Amino acid sequence: MYALDSPSSRKKLVYVFTTWRSGSSFFGELFNQNPEVFFLYEPVWHVWQKLYPGDAVSLQGAARDMLSSLYRCDLSVFQLYSTAGAGKNLTTLGIFGAATNKVICSSPLCPAYRKEVVGMVDDRVCKKCPPQRLSRFQEECHKYRTLVIKGVRIFDLAVLAPLMRDPSLELKVIHLVRDPRAVASSRIRSRHGLIRESLQVLGGKKEGGGGSDYHALGAMEVICSSMAKTLQTALHAPDWLRDNYLAVRYEDLVMEPIKTLRRVYSFVNLTVSPEMEKFALNMTSGPGYSSKPFVVSARNATQALSAWRTALSFQQIQQVEEYCHQPMAVLGYERVGSPEEVKDLSRTLGNPGGYNHF
Repeated sequence: MYALDSPSSRKKLVYVFTTWRSGSSFFGELFNQNPEVFFLYEPVWHVWQKLYPGDAVSLQGAARDMLSSLYRCDLSVFQLYSTAGAGKNLTTLGIFGAATNKVICSSPLCPAYRKEVVGMVDDRVCKKCPPQRLSRFQEECHKYRTLVIKGVRIFDLAVLAPLMRDPSLELKVIHLVRDPRAVASSRIRSRHGLIRESLQVLGGKKEGGGGSDYHALGAMEVICSSMAKTLQTALHAPDWLRDNYLAVRYEDLVMEPIKTLRRVYSFVNLTVSPEMEKFALNMTSGPGYSSKPFVVSARNATQALSAWRTALSFQQIQQVEEYCHQPMAVLGYERVGSPEEVKDLSRTLGNPGGYNHF
């Protein structure tokens, strides 16, 4: 049984700290599917939409305030950032990512699914669920021992420091990272879906080279600067971060899904079930890598890792490596010296265990 006897019982809180196109939708499913976890996918999206075109840095405070409320199961905060219009009440189906949220799409909120049965939610089925009041969703939140929020819109880990220092919260951070060249390649593939976010990330930066891919690649400079800063903070962990931080590489997740799942669950004190192990394994053993951006599906792990090596030009790779050399070095991602080296797929460029500093 995953429900609590008392809403006031101490919760385990987790924030998945990452950036766009890092495999975070799949990683989030490792929590969304767990019967003991109340999971929220990108709630800060609402802040960015409502306060557009505010830049990434200026929106950090509002993002933290929203997280502070959500970690206390105060879901009325969503109403503050509703774009539905003044006086119009937001429902469960108005929350970003609702159509694949296992709690929203499962009993007792919806008869379509059961939270204790592991398996992907079909958004077309979930969209037919009856919309529920936020207060009803909030009641469900109070029943869970573990609350996990995944987000790509916090850029500085120090923004979360007040929450992590708060004695009434027990917040841990999982930092999901991915080879920046793969992130850049995926950003280019999904450039149209990310154009608003890229503009907000770049803020007032002047347009440079890169042609039509300027926004996708230019944002990598900001993203990698943020990643480098976070890794340096973790390497010299202040009191509030010590024992509350775990770095996970996407490459390790897809190549060793069960081992990585066990490591992650151990960090947040969750039990690994055979069903969750099977789910993680199935999601990395799909037939190919032709899935659309923003859609989570089973995929071929090896193809997923090497796709950027044929998608990016050598010039683009060099540009990303220039922006991202610091975090790449810390995380064990090797730079390439020639176009031939890129195409030599027998050589892996993500050194396994290359980040034992954490």
